[in-house]
Amino acid sequence: MNNLENQAVKNTVIPSISITFDLSLYNETKMGKIITLANQKGGVGKTTTAINLAASLVALEYKVLLVDADPQANATSGLGFDVKNIRTGLYDCLVNGENPEKVILTSEELPGLSVLPTNIDLVGAEIEMLEMPNREYILKNILEKVRDNYDFVLIDCSPSLGIIVINALTASDSVLIPVQCEYFALEGLGKLLNSIRLVQNNLNPDLDIEGFVMTMYDKRVKISEQVLDEVRHHFDDMVFNTIIHRNVKLSEAPSYGQSIVEYDISSTGAINYMNLAKELLQRNNMTK
Repeated sequence: MNNLENQAVKNTVIPSISITFDLSLYNETKMGKIITLANQKGGVGKTTTAINLAASLVALEYKVLLVDADPQANATSGLGFDVKNIRTGLYDCLVNGENPEKVILTSEELPGLSVLPTNIDLVGAEIEMLEMPNREYILKNILEKVRDNYDFVLIDCSPSLGIIVINALTASDSVLIPVQCEYFALEGLGKLLNSIRLVQNNLNPDLDIEGFVMTMYDKRVKISEQVLDEVRHHFDDMVFNTIIHRNVKLSEAPSYGQSIVEYDISSTGAINYMNLAKELLQRNNMTK
């Protein structure tokens, strides 16, 4: 990395934004905590984190519902479900009022893990929902019907700040933000945090920041350490101690329709995500 890039990282400015972050909330045990994984920047490990955090929580004997709110349906296919065979999914719940209990699928390999699947039809929901009354609360009303069947509900969002992402934030207790340990990772964080603040002010005053998860860390690359230091400087305790390292096994697992816990429990990726799950439980005072 040249001197110009070095200076750019040091001079990166993240807007000063007032974000609700109440550590006392972590002392409450709440069934069916809903957490949205969001970042409008693509390729930051959002879906990878959603799948493997969910699987790790299940491995620790917690019941989890993973909501695939991304039209690419990678969370659905990444857990072994054939997207081509998905006849009803999140789109039908959002637009047609389908009962989510009739749509939810359960993993055969991980019985404690359920998926509210999606397919390419979800693209149309962004347009169709614009004319619907109380459009920002549609997903919230859907999840209220099933949240108490689970310890955690994780929502995997598309890399955007569209109406479905706003729905996810409105429905959630907190938002978990994956941040890639690379040069452009800090770009756009200000916009995301501003969107979270707008949701807090207008739609969901109880929305909290669960924290930032640093992903794709590579100790051989200097920029990884610089970005990690920069994010920790700005957000301090809001950054999880657990870091997700770059790992070949993490890239391979989705092609087999498996989480990293199923694919290679001894891999660095599996160890990272198990540690992340444990840290999440500790922050929420939910360890068994």
